[in-house]
Amino acid sequence: MSLLVCVPNRDNSKLIDKLQQLLPDTDIQIWPDITSFEKIEVVLAWNAPSSLWSQLPNLKLVQSYGAGVDSIDFDSLPEGVQVARIVDTSLATDMAEYVLTHVLAHKLRLSQYIRQQKEQIWKPNRAFPHNKVGILGFGQLGQAAADRLLQNGFEVSAWSASEKQHNKVHCVHGQEGLWSLVEAADYVVCLLPLTEETTGILNRDFFSKMPEHAVLINVARGKHLVEQDLVDALDAGELRAATLDVFTVEPLVAAHPFWSHEKITITPHAAALTCLNTAIHQIAENVLNVASNKEIQHLVDKRKGY
Repeated sequence: MSLLVCVPNRDNSKLIDKLQQLLPDTDIQIWPDITSFEKIEVVLAWNAPSSLWSQLPNLKLVQSYGAGVDSIDFDSLPEGVQVARIVDTSLATDMAEYVLTHVLAHKLRLSQYIRQQKEQIWKPNRAFPHNKVGILGFGQLGQAAADRLLQNGFEVSAWSASEKQHNKVHCVHGQEGLWSLVEAADYVVCLLPLTEETTGILNRDFFSKMPEHAVLINVARGKHLVEQDLVDALDAGELRAATLDVFTVEPLVAAHPFWSHEKITITPHAAALTCLNTAIHQIAENVLNVASNKEIQHLVDKRKGY
């Protein structure tokens, strides 16, 4: 069997070296220089072209090179092909710290003081009293963020597609639950999986239901956000600010309005980066599992998209 590595537009030399060390008896092919389509049973993929899948008659597993799987076109996969993702427990810690940091940054007016420093303005203000955080998506990352916020004195609510329970977090679901969370939150943190239902969920209608003092923090996927709707809402004073770590097109083009918008803080998709060593060992394990017909680890429900 062969493993195909299809992770375009990046230097994969370290990745390939480590895979070869862990899988010395596995033929590793590198896209687009494929030598034998028929031998490929596993593809390590990130933003792989949808046209690839129909060319692999013996494909059994698509292993995402990350925690998300939205870069994989499920509709193009042959029947019976399984999809797995990376599970990195350190991601939850990193994400929780990122969310807490940016909530506190907005609460303490740090972006205001950075602007004032550039203009040599001395104007102190009290921190904002706002203390309610609404989290969209209450999986592993959402729960870790909630716990860290609770430890720091914030009141936390969470919305999810299905009903969930937490002894310290007010959990809601369904459309009514979503609007009740949005209307009461001082900070809305998006940690949703990207599905057909959640694409474009952060739109003008959504922003119109948020308090004018509220802040949006998107650390999920860029396609959750209708970008122009956010700019319009900020310009109209319907929201106070936004922190964005993910974007529809990455990296942002030079002319993108987010770069210079004074109410938007951007980071380069860096909130929680998968550890290479953790990913490599999970990838290698699943390749060996396919070869020996063992159970695949961290499978994705393709119907749900996560």
